[in-house]
Amino acid sequence: MNPRLKKIQDNLSSLKIDALLITTPENIRYLSGFTGSSGVIIITEHQSIFLTDSRYAAQSKDEVSGFKIKTYKKQIEEVASLINKLKHKRIGFEAKGLTYETYRKLKSLLRNKKLIPVSNGIDKIRSTKDTEELKVIKKAIHLSSIGFDTAMNCITPGALERDVAFAAEMAMRKNGAQGLSFDIIVASGKRAAFPHGKASQKKIRRSEMVIVDLGAQYNGYHSDETCTFVVGKPDKRQKKVYHAVKDAHDKAIEAVSPGVKASYIDSVARDFIQHAGYGKYFGHGTGHGVGLQVHERPTISPYNDEILEEGMVFTIEPGIYIPDWGGVRIEDMVLVTRDGCEVLTEVSKEMKVL
Repeated sequence: MNPRLKKIQDNLSSLKIDALLITTPENIRYLSGFTGSSGVIIITEHQSIFLTDSRYAAQSKDEVSGFKIKTYKKQIEEVASLINKLKHKRIGFEAKGLTYETYRKLKSLLRNKKLIPVSNGIDKIRSTKDTEELKVIKKAIHLSSIGFDTAMNCITPGALERDVAFAAEMAMRKNGAQGLSFDIIVASGKRAAFPHGKASQKKIRRSEMVIVDLGAQYNGYHSDETCTFVVGKPDKRQKKVYHAVKDAHDKAIEAVSPGVKASYIDSVARDFIQHAGYGKYFGHGTGHGVGLQVHERPTISPYNDEILEEGMVFTIEPGIYIPDWGGVRIEDMVLVTRDGCEVLTEVSKEMKVL
């Protein structure tokens, strides 16, 4: 029995639905193992059906387990036909998984069925990682550490940000990364004030701070980590800002434990930066879940009172971004354990002078 599938089937009644239509690639992969680009899943309490087109007929037989496999020529029409054959009336669908156009077409083809949007469902279940997932995530994290080793060797006065990013990407791919989690961020000098400052043609100069944020994909799972480096001897302000972020980061990690609200973890980092005098320069959330998506549940922000659970994996990444000066972000991935948390990422976050 597929344990992930059983969790969904056991939760259908709590979602107040009789069947669930799954269309997002991450949730399809999570439940079935399918890695292709065209697939749909329908789950009832006693049935699990996987549908795909002829291009993936052989692949689905190789990858998909725990499902009856069917192929379609016209996806929406044949999905609707199958749902119409079910005795179930309340059909849940992923609210984020259907375009409005697809929803309208599907609704028009269904007879005596009620389509009910489901917002959490699988995402909630996916937020706690099993042993197999953690193995893959740790592999993705190790690939990130290879990227950082390469980046550190490339960051010298006169080097282009884009060249640093390219070298880091190649190193990760050569060692088994199947892609990037996102475009690598290399932001130096004043550009380090841009939280998402993608690598540019700018030359890195002596005495600048350089934010490097990267992640690797491995078997569908992601990593996400940020280091801030200093090229040459840091000045007093650079040291002060760096250590304000580092202390906020450390205190937030110390506060992570099962039963704690995500918003509390955010407040620990945010309050420290506020008291250090930099509150207005920290605008984003303190972290986010990482797994089959690089941004998933739980969100570590002031607006999320979700209770942390053992097995959750997320980032802790406070930052300070000062316009026309630069910035610092320090990011690690952590795993919530029975009585605290484990830092999963491998690169030291002590101030590194290059």
